[in-house]
Amino acid sequence: MKGICFTLLLLGGVSMVAFKPPTYKMAKLKYNGGGDWYANRTALSNLIAFCNKNIGTNFDEEAIVEVGSADLFHYPFVYMTGHGNVTFTDQESQNLRKYLLAGGFLHIDDNYGLDKFIRPQMKKVFPELNFIELPANHPIYNQKFKFLNGLPKIHEHDGKPAQGFALIYKGRIVCYYTYECDLGNGWEDFGTYTGDTEETRQKALKMGANLIQYVMMQ
Repeated sequence: MKGICFTLLLLGGVSMVAFKPPTYKMAKLKYNGGGDWYANRTALSNLIAFCNKNIGTNFDEEAIVEVGSADLFHYPFVYMTGHGNVTFTDQESQNLRKYLLAGGFLHIDDNYGLDKFIRPQMKKVFPELNFIELPANHPIYNQKFKFLNGLPKIHEHDGKPAQGFALIYKGRIVCYYTYECDLGNGWEDFGTYTGDTEETRQKALKMGANLIQYVMMQ
């Protein structure tokens, strides 16, 4: 995907959806299983505002899209978060796979507690792929904003380091998974979480902007 134009070729057909400013959007992924897909309510709106101001994007307001919906193909970037259970039906798994193979991108942000549920569900989507940890020198950490130590730690839970994993299909990252980081918490309105600083929030927003910039250029 080059520049800020983004085209999805729908697999098995000739339909094309083109994203050009100011009409392209991010979406939050709505899933089943009982987990709180709706967590981090102000995260995407704040990230959109930050990106529009700092990296020259022109995202519209965020949307909500279901895993199995044909509307998934309307969004170049989809964000998923939560603390609990996730289940994908076979149809949802296939729909998500087609979306990602067609050029879409999924950012999964573990809001603490998601890991044991999301990994087996993503195996249904890409049984042939494994999550690979990205090194600190990966371009995703070296866009406009530099993170020399890799993914920043945003919200502390149990002392583990933040890790960024990727599913890579034929050389392209189709899914980026932030674990033990809580990146989306840092995108939320300042003061949402007691003890979090504006400095930490800015790190989270800058890392989010790097992610968007990388996705638009890969």
